[in-house]
Amino acid sequence: MIWLWVMLAAVLTIAGMLVLGRLPAAARPLAGAAVMLGLAGYALQGSPSLPGKPVAAAAEPEGFGDVLTDQRQGMTDRFGPAAQWLGMSDGFARTGKTELAAQTLEKGLEKYPDNVDLWVGLGNALTAHGGGMMSPAAALAFDEAARRDPTHPAPPFFAGLALAQGGDLKGAEAVWGQLLARSPADAPWRPDLEMRLAQLRQALGPQPPPAPGQTP
Repeated sequence: MIWLWVMLAAVLTIAGMLVLGRLPAAARPLAGAAVMLGLAGYALQGSPSLPGKPVAAAAEPEGFGDVLTDQRQGMTDRFGPAAQWLGMSDGFARTGKTELAAQTLEKGLEKYPDNVDLWVGLGNALTAHGGGMMSPAAALAFDEAARRDPTHPAPPFFAGLALAQGGDLKGAEAVWGQLLARSPADAPWRPDLEMRLAQLRQALGPQPPPAPGQTP
């Protein structure tokens, strides 16, 4: 029965092109060939007899590399000079335009070269552009952010996140462990950091005791 509807749709398509589209005679064979080519492709690959089966969207990954619901984790100024550039960059990143996301932040840094939030955002954008891997350029951006404000929590937090997502769990543990040690007990990012660090250490598994003379 489905093939009857397919053929009817093809006939209506051709009729529509001839009557409504008013195709010239020279173009009619080409239009008919295009419709027939579509039918041939459906005949080869289509499966009209199979029942429909909706496919659920893939779930977000779980663990220390979770996508952040609060992209800044309460670490950045939402209303400062960097907010506009970060907002535009996030918009490009959400649509997969990671190169434009990074370029937007580079433009922002031309105007505000000492803004920590923009340097951190650039590190995140470059990591996303690299498929989730910490590139030398991304590492340099995080280092520049930390150099401008060594007490700011965002550079080590997001640098650790990039390391963890890229598979360098030991490196991420070292960076996050140092950040946790200097984070105030009431810091808004501390609960999330503690959770991610615990998950990361669970993924690492039991570690051998330090050798004599080494710091655990």
